[in-house]
Amino acid sequence: MVELAKGVKGWTQGVPVDSQALEQLRNIASLPILAGHVAVMPDVHVGMGATVGSVIATESAIIPAAVGVDIGCGMVATQTSLTASDLPESLAALRADLEAAIPVGFAAHKKPVRTQSDGQPGAQLHARTTALAERFSQLAILEHAGRLNVSRMWSQLGTLGGGNHFIELCLDEHDNVWIMLHSGSRNVGKVFADIAISMAKDIAAREKRVLPDKNLAWLDEGSPQFRLYAQALSWAQDYAAHNRDLMLHLVIKVMMQHFGERFALVGKATNCHHNYANLETHFGRQIWITRKGAVSARQGEMGIIPGSMGARSFIVRGKGNAQAYHSCSHGAGRILSRTAAKKRYSAKDLIRQTQGVECRKDASVVDEIPAAYKDIDDVMAAQEALVDVVATLKQVLCIKG
Repeated sequence: MVELAKGVKGWTQGVPVDSQALEQLRNIASLPILAGHVAVMPDVHVGMGATVGSVIATESAIIPAAVGVDIGCGMVATQTSLTASDLPESLAALRADLEAAIPVGFAAHKKPVRTQSDGQPGAQLHARTTALAERFSQLAILEHAGRLNVSRMWSQLGTLGGGNHFIELCLDEHDNVWIMLHSGSRNVGKVFADIAISMAKDIAAREKRVLPDKNLAWLDEGSPQFRLYAQALSWAQDYAAHNRDLMLHLVIKVMMQHFGERFALVGKATNCHHNYANLETHFGRQIWITRKGAVSARQGEMGIIPGSMGARSFIVRGKGNAQAYHSCSHGAGRILSRTAAKKRYSAKDLIRQTQGVECRKDASVVDEIPAAYKDIDDVMAAQEALVDVVATLKQVLCIKG
């Protein structure tokens, strides 16, 4: 652990931290609502107001822009009974069927996914969808959500989204096949986040709060605006986790069509957020912890740290490092913006860097080229005090949003 600035502790040895990210970290550390130091993960890079790859402890307040617009974004991963020898020489047909089953980008299902006829797992998923719907009708924030298309929101459950969201098949060091995917709360999370960010900025302006960055405006616990956001935040985080589980269910159905009785799940799936806020106890105090691009890594807790497509990913077990607020990184972390990556690299570079991975290799996904990210091995070395590696995965199939 190194002191990056006053009130900023980082697990960043051996990985680059650019000057803009450092400036954002200093800005966060200067806020009067902080309940301790800012913990910085090795994948840290510039974000909206607050850096991605940071853990922010606040006293009786939440910064909506620090949580971000993809509330509850995170990962799910599970081992399967398949091994490398079970996979066909070409995975193109499997990728096509997965893409047909799970909409990507701005696309949604034509109608909400129904799972009642899919046995016990499907019945459990249906019950969770029903419970989400009942809670949704009680959200007071809906009075402000004029931009929300409710029917589309339910059709987006079980969809991937865009950007760095992905569905992957991976092989571990023993050639076991894993399913791994990355997504969040889709448009509904963004709508709720936008409302909360706007409320926080309005309050800051009205109360003449001096902020180093307007996106660091916060909501005070006990205020009506905080109550609206906290309720919506909890719901959107559950929606995001359910979205991932529903996508996993759809992936499993496709896998069973391709592999029949050879396919089964091994062990329990790991489903973890990496963009969220939670009320937790640290150093004997109950405080709000915002993990903006960071994963909870309490002692013995399982987590997922993906590399870029074409690089390695890791299933990890937390060590419960108190100084890191029991956290670890959420991935490799960008070193190039999407615009810069597209300027520097071509589709030919993407083809070379994703050799051996069944994935799109056209110019439209060059912004996700592995070279746009930090070296995942350096990132993992920097956080040895935070997690133990349980499994090392290498992608063989990747679907990008």
